[in-house]
Amino acid sequence: MRNLGPSFVTTCVIVMAAVSQTAFAAAEKQEVENFLQRFRANPAQMMNQIPEKRDERGKVIRTSETLFPASAIRTRDYVAFKDQLRQEHCTQDGGARICLKDVLPGRAPFAEDDLVENLVDNGQTALRSIDEMHNRKLNNATLANSPWSDNYWPIYRGILAARYADPRSETDDWKDAYTFSKENALHEILANAPNQSSIDMLSPSEKYDLLVGDSDGTLTKAMWKEGEGYYSRFGKVETWMGICHGWAPAAYMLPRPSNAITVTAADGRTKIRFFPSDIKALGSLIWANSQPYTKFIGGRCNDKNPPRDQKTGRIISEKCVDTNPGTWHMAVVNQLGVSKRSMVIDATFDYEVWNQPIYSYSYAYFNPQSQQMTQSLQEARVAMGDFKNDVFKAFRKNPKATHVVGIVMNLSYVVETAPTHAVRDSRENDAITTVRYMYDVELDAKGNIIGGEWYSSAHPDFLWTPAPGARAESYGDRMIRETWNGQRPVPASFKEAARRASQAAQPLAKVVDVLFGLSAANLGSNVR
Repeated sequence: MRNLGPSFVTTCVIVMAAVSQTAFAAAEKQEVENFLQRFRANPAQMMNQIPEKRDERGKVIRTSETLFPASAIRTRDYVAFKDQLRQEHCTQDGGARICLKDVLPGRAPFAEDDLVENLVDNGQTALRSIDEMHNRKLNNATLANSPWSDNYWPIYRGILAARYADPRSETDDWKDAYTFSKENALHEILANAPNQSSIDMLSPSEKYDLLVGDSDGTLTKAMWKEGEGYYSRFGKVETWMGICHGWAPAAYMLPRPSNAITVTAADGRTKIRFFPSDIKALGSLIWANSQPYTKFIGGRCNDKNPPRDQKTGRIISEKCVDTNPGTWHMAVVNQLGVSKRSMVIDATFDYEVWNQPIYSYSYAYFNPQSQQMTQSLQEARVAMGDFKNDVFKAFRKNPKATHVVGIVMNLSYVVETAPTHAVRDSRENDAITTVRYMYDVELDAKGNIIGGEWYSSAHPDFLWTPAPGARAESYGDRMIRETWNGQRPVPASFKEAARRASQAAQPLAKVVDVLFGLSAANLGSNVR
């Protein structure tokens, strides 16, 4: 996650990770081999390092921004913060709804929580053979449509109640933000014959309340109420709190809002312009609060300092069961390379990666014994009996493992940007970061991936995605029989349904989906 406070300046970082294997090796061969040499010399030290992040030029980012304050990083409290959100992930098992909060830390709802078929779209037909992946040229893949960047809509700013385009509202204190909102109330603005400019400056939730005819501003009140409890109890609202868990799936489950659109409020007179940032906000909110079923692998970990092997630095705590690199590799290749769809990554011990939708990947090989990068899969394959310098020998327990192959993967994922009043949005406006992961995979006699070891503790260990075609809906949507197409004010029946849904901080899907559809279309005539 990125710290997108009031002083954040939006930047566009597009990283072309899906380069050829030859280009990958030529540009980074020496860096990778240097890392491997240092790792063999002192694995415990290297295991504790945060993986490198890279900018658009391929240069290492020495100081990455993070959502968490320095104190949370120093005390490793961010691990517990992440666990709080992970607990809300729910799935179906035997027809029952099971959430991570209902099970012990480190234990997912399934007897085995590291099965790639529990996550990827192609399930039981998932590729497992590293040779087949290589022969099908799946060493790199880039999604045709990038997940879109959005803000994480922090609670300390009022979530969707933040008037993000008004510089007077900029603050890092929840109470100051709330006071500004009260002193510049929506009903007062509407009572003073507002012009288009004053309507434009409204927050996303205020525009929504106006659209559905909610004169009480129920959704906006729900946004402020979210932070009120934290502020009353602790005297502040932590800056890391927001709805990134809603943005991450919405960014690829909903079409990109490409254009600003103008629709008519429920009063039949007021024209409301929704900018792409406003529409993204509503999509992120409904995905954050509707709690649809998700598919995931990996378990919970709320241990800030789990036990580690003294010699290697490898985490050995059973409470921090994570995704094996073999499962990780199969998940990335099958989901992006084969199914051409994103998924969300969450690295527990990397405070810079938290609920990020993946955009692309590219990987090459290295020989774990010689520590040399190679273009040949065969040259990278080392027989178990010949792997004399294996740092993790004591942890390789699978008797079916016959060979090991080293993998260096560059993974590009979408990160947050600050909201704006730009009337158009495109992939060029996304912020994308690339991270390098180093690991090896264990193979059986048929070349199938059956395990492996990470070369860093800060790796993606919780992966999740809604199922294809899943839809986020509010409680209020069940009350509505009519439809709305955006060409007229919303039907009167929407008003009460919207109010009830807003009490649960949920916008109506039957409104949000239409806004996305209108904005995603090339409706230049609607841009004002």
